[in-house]
Amino acid sequence: MSDIDQFLPQKPGPSLVVQLGILLLMTSAAVGMGWLSGSYLKGESTPVEQAAVVAPKPHAAKETAAEHGPATEAAGTLVQLPAITANLAAPDTMWIRLEVSLVLDAPQSADLAERVHQDLLAFVRTLRIHQVQGASAFRHLKTDLDERAAIRSDGHVKEVLIRTLLFE
Repeated sequence: MSDIDQFLPQKPGPSLVVQLGILLLMTSAAVGMGWLSGSYLKGESTPVEQAAVVAPKPHAAKETAAEHGPATEAAGTLVQLPAITANLAAPDTMWIRLEVSLVLDAPQSADLAERVHQDLLAFVRTLRIHQVQGASAFRHLKTDLDERAAIRSDGHVKEVLIRTLLFE
C-alpha cells in the first residue's frame, strides 16, 4: 500500500438508524398507496354490481316503471337456445359445442329465436381454429355473434351470452 492510502480516512456507510428510517418511510408509502388504490378501485363498481347489492323493494317496481317509462333496460327477456354442435371449417376434424342465450329487448316469437339459432350455426361452421384461440379471439367471436344475432333479429337481440364453449 502507498502512504496516501494509509492516511485517508475510510468513508463510513449510512448508519443503521438512517437505513431503518428509510425502510420505514418506504414501507409506509407503499401501504398508503395500496390503501388509496384499493379505495379508488372499490369506488368504481359497475351498475350491475350496485344493483345486486341494493335489493329492490316489491313496491319499487311500480314506481320505477312509472318514472322511467315502460321500456327499461332491465326489462329484457332471456331466451335459451339449443346447443350448437358442429365441426369447424379448418381443421374439419375438430368439433365445437356452443351453448348460448339471447337477451331480447321484449318477448318475441319462437320463430325469431330459431332464425338466430340457425344463423349462428351457419356462422360457427365457417370458423377456423385460429379464429378462436386466445382471449382476444374469444372477444372477437362474441362480438361477431352479437352482431349476427342483432342483424338477424332486426335489432331485437341486445346481447348473446355464451354459456358453454367446448372444442374436441
